Amino acid sequence: QVQLAESGGGSVQAGGSLRLSCAASGNTYSANCMAWFRQTPGKEREGIAAIDSDGRTSYGDSAKGRFTISQDNAKKTLTLQANSLKPEDTAMYYCAAADWYTCFSASWSNADSYKSWGQGTQVTVSS
Repeated sequence: QVQLAESGGGSVQAGGSLRLSCAASGNTYSANCMAWFRQTPGKEREGIAAIDSDGRTSYGDSAKGRFTISQDNAKKTLTLQANSLKPEDTAMYYCAAADWYTCFSASWSNADSYKSWGQGTQVTVSS
């Protein structure tokens, strides 16, 4: 089992940026597909971006051109650089881990594909 811990959330004005981090510990060898999701009350978790162990990435439509996912395999850290933030980006952001094959299909954006989750970090964007 992989343990995940997010940090870096906060409050920012529209147009600003935040850098979210996720530290992985435990059985990280099984976490070969890592992703960021977000969720607002009453809605399902939305897949933002995913990255596999070779650095190949996938992005959801809401993230393309504004968010960048990256990872430091040596430090076991996942990062989401979020730029040009909008009020509609306000949500709880979660990192998640799955088996390697998850990143190679459309299921990367399906929360049910992931078996390990962090507790989340809140991002609030004001207009």
